[in-house]
Amino acid sequence: MTDHTAFTPDTPPIEIETGPNPQWSVIWMHGLGADGSDFAPIVPELGLPAGLALRFIFPHAPFRPVTCNGGYVMRAWYDIISLTPGARQIDEAGLLESRAFVRQLIEREAARGIPSERIILAGFSQGGAVAYLSALTHPAPLAGVIALSTYIPSARLITGNLAEANRQLPVFAAHGTDDDVVSLELGEQALAMLQALGLAPEWRTYAMPHSVCMAEVADIGAWLRRLLGGAR
Repeated sequence: MTDHTAFTPDTPPIEIETGPNPQWSVIWMHGLGADGSDFAPIVPELGLPAGLALRFIFPHAPFRPVTCNGGYVMRAWYDIISLTPGARQIDEAGLLESRAFVRQLIEREAARGIPSERIILAGFSQGGAVAYLSALTHPAPLAGVIALSTYIPSARLITGNLAEANRQLPVFAAHGTDDDVVSLELGEQALAMLQALGLAPEWRTYAMPHSVCMAEVADIGAWLRRLLGGAR
C-alpha cells in the first residue's frame, strides 16, 4: 500500500528527556480533542530509574472537523464519522495520514541516533488507534506499543499489512471497565485480534471511565522497566 502524505503539524511536539543522551524514545499520541500536553505530566509518575534515559515525544494532532461531533473543529488524528455500538466508522485516509506523520517522527529519531528498535509507540483512545496501526505495520522493528482505552478502527489495514518485523511486538494494552466513550468491548476486540495474529499483549483493566488512573500509570512504568531494563 502506498503511504499517504503526512500532514505538517502546526506546533512542534513537546519533548521531555529523563536523562542526558537518551537511548530510547517514546512517541505518545493524545486522544480526540486534547493535545500533546495531555500526557506530559505522566512522565515523572512512571517511576523510571534515573540511569534509564528516555526521550518522550508528545506530538499534536492537526485541527480538523469531526463528523460525529457535529463537524466541530478540534485536534483529531482522523475523522470519526459515526459512533456505532461495538463498532465505529472512521476516515481511513486521515488515519493513514497520521501513520505517515508517526513514521516521520520515527525517522527523525533515527537521525538523532535512536533506531526504530529502541522506539516505543504509545497512545490514548484515538491516539492509541494510531499507535496500533503505526506499530503493527511499521516495516522495521519497534521496541513496543502502549495502547490505552483504545481500539482498532480498521482491522483490514493491519491484517493486510502486518509487518513481519513486528509480529512479536511487545504490547501493553489497558482499558477502563466503565468506559462509555470507547467501550470495553472495542478494547477486547482489539485484544482478540492481536492474539489471533500471534501477539501476546499484556492486558489490564481498571475500574475507571474513559481516563487514566494512577494504578495504570504504575503498571505502565513497571512494563517499561521490564521491557527496557535488560536491554540498555
